[in-house]
Amino acid sequence: MTAAASPFGPEPTTTASVTALMPAIVPHNPTSTALGALGSRAMRSPRRTFWTLAAVVAVVALVGAAAVVRDRGRVDQVDLYTLGIGVRPDGTVTTIPTDSDGAYLPGSRVLDPGPDATQADRDAARALAEQTWTWLDAGTVPGAGGPHEDLVTDALLDLHTLTLDGGAAVAGYSSKWRYVWPRDASFVAAALTATGHHEDAVEVFEFLDGVQHPDGSFEARYLPDGSGPPDDRGLQTDGTGWVLWALAHVADTLGPGPERADLLRAFTPMIERSTGYLQAQVANPRSLPAPSADYWEHREQALTLGTAGPVLAGLEAAEHLLDLLGRDDDAALAGADADRLHGAVLANFGQTGYGRYAGRSARDAATAFVLPPFQPEGLAGAAAAWEASIAEMIRPAGGLAPGGSWPETSISWTPQTSLYAWSAAANGQPERAVEWLDWIAEHRTPLGAIPEKVGPDGSPAGVAPLMWSAAVVILTAAELEESAP
Repeated sequence: MTAAASPFGPEPTTTASVTALMPAIVPHNPTSTALGALGSRAMRSPRRTFWTLAAVVAVVALVGAAAVVRDRGRVDQVDLYTLGIGVRPDGTVTTIPTDSDGAYLPGSRVLDPGPDATQADRDAARALAEQTWTWLDAGTVPGAGGPHEDLVTDALLDLHTLTLDGGAAVAGYSSKWRYVWPRDASFVAAALTATGHHEDAVEVFEFLDGVQHPDGSFEARYLPDGSGPPDDRGLQTDGTGWVLWALAHVADTLGPGPERADLLRAFTPMIERSTGYLQAQVANPRSLPAPSADYWEHREQALTLGTAGPVLAGLEAAEHLLDLLGRDDDAALAGADADRLHGAVLANFGQTGYGRYAGRSARDAATAFVLPPFQPEGLAGAAAAWEASIAEMIRPAGGLAPGGSWPETSISWTPQTSLYAWSAAANGQPERAVEWLDWIAEHRTPLGAIPEKVGPDGSPAGVAPLMWSAAVVILTAAELEESAP
């Protein structure tokens, strides 16, 4: 994800026409939920107890939310960079400027060439749209027939368009987002499998497998051609945790059968490398990983929950994956490391309410990372902390910020809002999940793209679409569908 007004600086809105936009990349064009129970331990408390306690906290925490918003300080405003993305008749992807009157062929992200286009362009566009329809028909749309069918369909179309040849799942198509973050790509793989497009998910994992360092670490982000990172942001430990979590999530979504067996066999080396890297991270007297940048994309001098949570999720997933592979001894070692980290997270973060940093600090959206669907069971006190964090992160338009201490004081972010929607759906609060999905649906661009941000006046802002938000919206809808009575 990008930070503040984006750590790359603001991106100007282009005024070029739809037919003469950014340099293009050929889109991926294939031919064709919740994390299962990984096993609980006696030291962990059942999640239902947490949510009972959380209800009390919610009443207290939300009473002053409006006043908190009024007192937060300056008002920030961010422009909307693009209305969305589109596919030209020649198959290349482009961004659509905010002053464009461009439109899609129905049920696709293929740009309508318009009545003045040549017959060849109209025929080519129609053929591309038909390929999209075939791809959609090969899978499912979670929530089809319900109030979020349009939201989820648009999110899935954007996911399909942003997953380029070779499995490069780019965060967005505007130039400063046209990179593959292992974090975002992990969620994309999970979403693609949830919608029946598992072959595409495998390609996303293959891309990640190809760029991972031999020691199991990942750079913050990668060029879409897989040639390496675009800059010197350096390693981000959470990427390894997210990849293992996603592999386990996908394996459980598939269930027993040849597809799961093929997945485990193909990515055994990546599972081994990733597990070893995370085990090395906690092989110290404190049993905690070293400080690393997380989804805030800030350099950190102290460990954040945004790193500790995904590392714990990754070790839990490693135990499960190794168990599925029949590697009992290795699974036991990964489980023992997960236990040690579990205890260290409780001691360093849980005792003071799961703030961003160990000890007492403002909470952030990483509170969701110590609850299902990212952990087999919620850590003690995590549900109450999750409830309390909402009041700290709520913004004027109704969405959430990345954290209570986030420097922007009035901008809502769709990645965090969608994460909390999925967290609610996975933890027995479907009504709240639906409310957040409704909010996201109401704050899209006119072309249906989910923006990265929403301004204080409710207008979409930043890059659109954002891949991470689209993937989590799909996963939330799948969770709601699976858990429906």
